[in-house]
Amino acid sequence: MTQITPQPGILQIAPYQGGASHVAGVSDAVKLSSNENPFGPPEAACEAVRRSAHGLHRYPPTDHGALRAAIAEAHGLDPARIVCGVGSDEILHLLCQAYAGPGTEVIHTEHGFAIYRIGALAAGATPVEVPEASRTTDVDAILAACTEATRLVFIANPNNPTGTMIAPEEVRRLADGLPGTALLVLDGAYIEYVEGDDGGAALVEARDNVVMTRTFSKIYGLGGLRVGWGYAPAHVIDVLNRIRGPFNLSAPALAAAEAAVRDAAWVTRCRDENTRLRAWLAEALAGHGVPSDPSHGNFILARFADRAEAEACDEYLKSQGLIVRRVGGYNLPDCLRITVGDEAACRRVAHAVGQFRGGAR
Repeated sequence: MTQITPQPGILQIAPYQGGASHVAGVSDAVKLSSNENPFGPPEAACEAVRRSAHGLHRYPPTDHGALRAAIAEAHGLDPARIVCGVGSDEILHLLCQAYAGPGTEVIHTEHGFAIYRIGALAAGATPVEVPEASRTTDVDAILAACTEATRLVFIANPNNPTGTMIAPEEVRRLADGLPGTALLVLDGAYIEYVEGDDGGAALVEARDNVVMTRTFSKIYGLGGLRVGWGYAPAHVIDVLNRIRGPFNLSAPALAAAEAAVRDAAWVTRCRDENTRLRAWLAEALAGHGVPSDPSHGNFILARFADRAEAEACDEYLKSQGLIVRRVGGYNLPDCLRITVGDEAACRRVAHAVGQFRGGAR
């Protein structure tokens, strides 16, 4: 009998399930399950990919220098403190690989992104789930859960899948209260949808125990190319660059991300449209008896009476060619996460929920 076994913790990982893309028997389904930008990437990014095709026989740069410089220019940051990865997911995994391990603990909240638990288990660490307060990060609960074994504390702000976020002063209080062994990781995948918020960049610069991660998969519309980045103290950047793959980002991905981050007008347009349509969709769903918390991302967490109603609504939406996301795996079995699509998609999903609710009554 074979004695070949993986590292402890790995078999406890449930494989990540992405948002569904197809409905059997439906050819024109509307995908609202993965929080993708319905407007796609800026044209400059598409053109950059086309141009990059001429150099596909060349390895990409290992230092990501041009992209880091563009990110730094766009956000007023120090390029030497930026690290780039295959989506922000890779940065999160690298942090677990570098700082967690057997005998250590990684804290995440009860409705936090699945990758936090996966990364902790993959590194052999113990994931510690703490409660939220009305689907919002609870700083006091996190601080109470910290021990001398705590190495990483992950929070998404805004959070996925709830859409809620905590104020900068609460984030600062959390960073101030952590044990000296721990890094606070601020997952800012959706922060571009919050006008004027730096995602914790200033806090990273003021402290040596805070890391911020960001992505090009959401507002920049580059989910298919998988580009993310982190901003961290110099000592963390040094560690992450020692373990990341030297050619982890392709030349087309680097070129597209550089072009996208320079197109501030595209970001503003997408954020403004998302803000308008998110408010409309939340109000329309509430009018059908389906409440949601104020969302700061590009999605709404629609709440139903119970799991049965949420799943029945999901089945009805699929019958209408509308794909949303069940979030029972995030301890929210009575909810559906609905991406804010374009205006036609928002009106279509609101109408379908209204039809479902009318039939349910």
